[in-house]
Amino acid sequence: MIFVLAVLLAIFVLRTPWNWIAVGAAAVWEIVQLTGAIWWSQRRQARTGAEALAGTEARVVSRCDPFGKVAVRGEVWNARCDGGAEVGERVRVRGLEGLTLLVERQA
Repeated sequence: MIFVLAVLLAIFVLRTPWNWIAVGAAAVWEIVQLTGAIWWSQRRQARTGAEALAGTEARVVSRCDPFGKVAVRGEVWNARCDGGAEVGERVRVRGLEGLTLLVERQA
């Protein structure tokens, strides 16, 4: 936006060499602003998909001994709980193996 204003200012108002200075300064400002916006958006990895479930709490919907099903964020997943867990119990997701969540009982 600043660049467009600088070009319009350079064409209709400013005389040489100020028109080139205004356009150059606006171009530098736009590049700095764009670079900063890209850096800001790439600061951390997006957490989406099944990998983002690690560490969340789940509810057992089918007895896990060691395999069963758990509900996490409104979705039902296959799960493996080596310690076993009963229906309705709260467990914590500790990882993912294929499409099976690895869960453990909460302390």
